[in-house]
Amino acid sequence: MTAMGTTSGAEARVRADDRAHVFHSWSAQAHIDPLPVAGGSGAQFWDYAGNRYLDFSSQLVNLNLGHQHPDLIAAIQRQAGSLATIQPSMANDVRGELARLVVGVAGEPFSKVFFTNGGADAIENAVRMARLVTGKRKVLAAYRSYHGNTSTAISLTGDPRRWANEPADPSVVHFFGPYAYRSAFHARDEAEEGARALEHLEQTIILEGASTIGAIVLETIVGTNGVLIPPPGYLAGIRSLCDKYNIVFIADEVMVGFGRVGEWFAFQAHNVVPDLITFAKGINSGYVPLGGVVISDRIASAFDDRVFPGGLTYSGHPLACAVGVATFEVFERDGILAHVRDLGERVIRPTLEGWLDTHPSVGEVRGSGLFWAVELVRDRATREPLVPYNAVGADAAPMAAFAAAAKQGGVWPFTHFNRMHVAPPLVITEDELRRGLEVLDKALDVGDGAASAAADLGSQS
Repeated sequence: MTAMGTTSGAEARVRADDRAHVFHSWSAQAHIDPLPVAGGSGAQFWDYAGNRYLDFSSQLVNLNLGHQHPDLIAAIQRQAGSLATIQPSMANDVRGELARLVVGVAGEPFSKVFFTNGGADAIENAVRMARLVTGKRKVLAAYRSYHGNTSTAISLTGDPRRWANEPADPSVVHFFGPYAYRSAFHARDEAEEGARALEHLEQTIILEGASTIGAIVLETIVGTNGVLIPPPGYLAGIRSLCDKYNIVFIADEVMVGFGRVGEWFAFQAHNVVPDLITFAKGINSGYVPLGGVVISDRIASAFDDRVFPGGLTYSGHPLACAVGVATFEVFERDGILAHVRDLGERVIRPTLEGWLDTHPSVGEVRGSGLFWAVELVRDRATREPLVPYNAVGADAAPMAAFAAAAKQGGVWPFTHFNRMHVAPPLVITEDELRRGLEVLDKALDVGDGAASAAADLGSQS
């Protein structure tokens, strides 16, 4: 058999097994055709036919240190040779070391870490802690948000993935967060947007009853739902409202924590401190599932003489924690945070802002570090999205065509509704980043064409 024949046979087996036996998330099973992936390295992965893609989505914005990082692989191998697993009620060297490292970068007043298997169960347990400490059950969350697929987490989620899972937890209440480009408050600028969003939130607290609200859960930077950077002062306003009404402030850092925007945690760029921090994804790039809750002294001390009613068989799994420890070593040795800040400001920002001059379908660009969104519109004046909110099928065709053009050029994009996100691995080189942005630049011609066609149709009607 030829090498090509061997490759084709391997791909066929992968595809056949997947289609016959794997049940995929968020999908109508008969309408998908997942790409069989043969391997990856750094910021790239490839299929069995040898087609290589720059991973501009970091898979699910979790592969911060890229594919097959040798230090992370070596950490798994060393730990497997020493102690592959141990139950969470026992002490373990890498578990304790990783917890110490995490609270070290979180800073005061954080002292403890409760490890989970991922972001959704981190949210579940953070909310549980807040409810127990305050004695109040109600939780507030933003409409434009995603917090996970378990019961409380999907109830907190504001985007359409919640709808099919309803009826949701009746003690969850949603509110509008700041989004100046599509302001719900008719704000004229970022400052006014932030102020009016805080006024709206305080009214929600008053009308729902502050005595019933145990927590506010907020993505520090809204992720999949738009890469929405909070206006100056907004997070400080959240902190003040939580202090005023005895509400626990939970910062969901699952997507943006561990370097995505050039900080260990995104809230640290806003001079504000939450009560609980949820994390996952970037803590070890998903090499072994891991998440957790960073707990402030005030919350942790509430369970000194009171049993915390929660636990997971694989909490703080040694293989996962070993990769987490190695992640800290790589970040420090290779200057990852500085690398992210540099590429974000020197390469991505001017490139994306330049698209505002060259692509009529680009309505707004926003972001920080290696986490950006490009909002595509049919008409800049009206800001009508290129595709409708929650578009599927034919309605989503323009974004599907854009994504196909990007893949044809060798870039695997991140798209959601009418947006394209730029979120490559933090280890991407400048050359790779510029090459990928050039591909996306050309793929945006598809968006321009769709916007132009829509404008022509509108002028004829």
